[in-house]
Amino acid sequence: MVSGGRCDLAIVGGGLAGGLIALAARRARPDARVLLIEAGDQLGGNHIWSWFESDIAAADRPLIEGFASAVWDGYDVAFPGYRRTLATGYRSMRSEQFDAVLRDLLPSDAILTGRAVRALTPTSVTLADGTAIAAGGVIDARGGGDLAALELGWQKFVGVEYRLAAPHGLERPVVMDASVEQIDGYRFIYLLPFAEDCIFIEDTYYSDTPAIDRDALRARIEAYAAGRGWRIAAFLREEAAALPVVLGGDFAKLWGGDGVAKAGVRAGLFQPMTGYSLPDAVRTASLVATLGDWRGAALHDALRSHARRAWTARGYYRLLGRMLFRAAAPHERRRVFERFYGLDASLIERFYAARSRFADKARILSGRPPVPILRAVKALAA
Repeated sequence: MVSGGRCDLAIVGGGLAGGLIALAARRARPDARVLLIEAGDQLGGNHIWSWFESDIAAADRPLIEGFASAVWDGYDVAFPGYRRTLATGYRSMRSEQFDAVLRDLLPSDAILTGRAVRALTPTSVTLADGTAIAAGGVIDARGGGDLAALELGWQKFVGVEYRLAAPHGLERPVVMDASVEQIDGYRFIYLLPFAEDCIFIEDTYYSDTPAIDRDALRARIEAYAAGRGWRIAAFLREEAAALPVVLGGDFAKLWGGDGVAKAGVRAGLFQPMTGYSLPDAVRTASLVATLGDWRGAALHDALRSHARRAWTARGYYRLLGRMLFRAAAPHERRRVFERFYGLDASLIERFYAARSRFADKARILSGRPPVPILRAVKALAA
């Protein structure tokens, strides 16, 4: 076994959560050695992340400054019965931008890419080639990990970015175009107009299974583009994923007993109804930056307590997930979102940020539910 030296903080996983923690920690303690270890060749992998401006607290926005690949002043939603424009700012970031910004802001010796990890403990990391790295503390931020402790539905998608032969005519993102045929649960199209002739089209499903038929979804995306009169000139990128929608589960089993601090989806830090993790990644990074003790046990306890508070506070969203997946038949799920997007814009903002107030929660559940009442009552009772 070869010694890889020592660092004050080792972060395993150079995705969203790990990368932002490394940056926040470096800014908070520039004299400390912070090491970011990623198995892939690029930090962030192959992703496009998006967020509402209201997702990020004002005090935390400097951390994410410079990462956005595109910025818009609002977004649209569309349903069979209506179309609505909301004025909430919207941001998107390509993984290439994420990689470039982190490499610019972190010292070159703080980033190890192309280095798979064989094992880790609260105070050490062993790379696949046998190199051993001693650390004051270790954070495991390697994506979802084992989610068997959770009861899940899925938000799954295939997204493709194209160069078009002519301008698409969109002024802002379409976060949900649910006017499309409903297949495999609640289906909608998500559109990001990165340039006047460049667009990202994502075919998304709130589905009971994580299985993705890429060929079928790609064909539906191309059919949607043709239906809008968009002629594809060039293929630019494709990504696919199945994000967990949490209906219930066991937090203690999710974290396990290895004593290693966790972050991101592996820690259960994401919005339970959407699977989106960027707001939590920013909050977690800001927390780590303020901790006075990065040693293994203290770091684990601080991050576990942080994740536990979030888990407890978000029981309401898991209840909504049970109503969506257990009370609404797959072909009825669109009605839930159609009703939701008719509510107050500030309520919608707080929902996506996982900061709904008591009045918001009551308003979402008030009135006749857009699902069969008996099944809704059973889901609530569960």
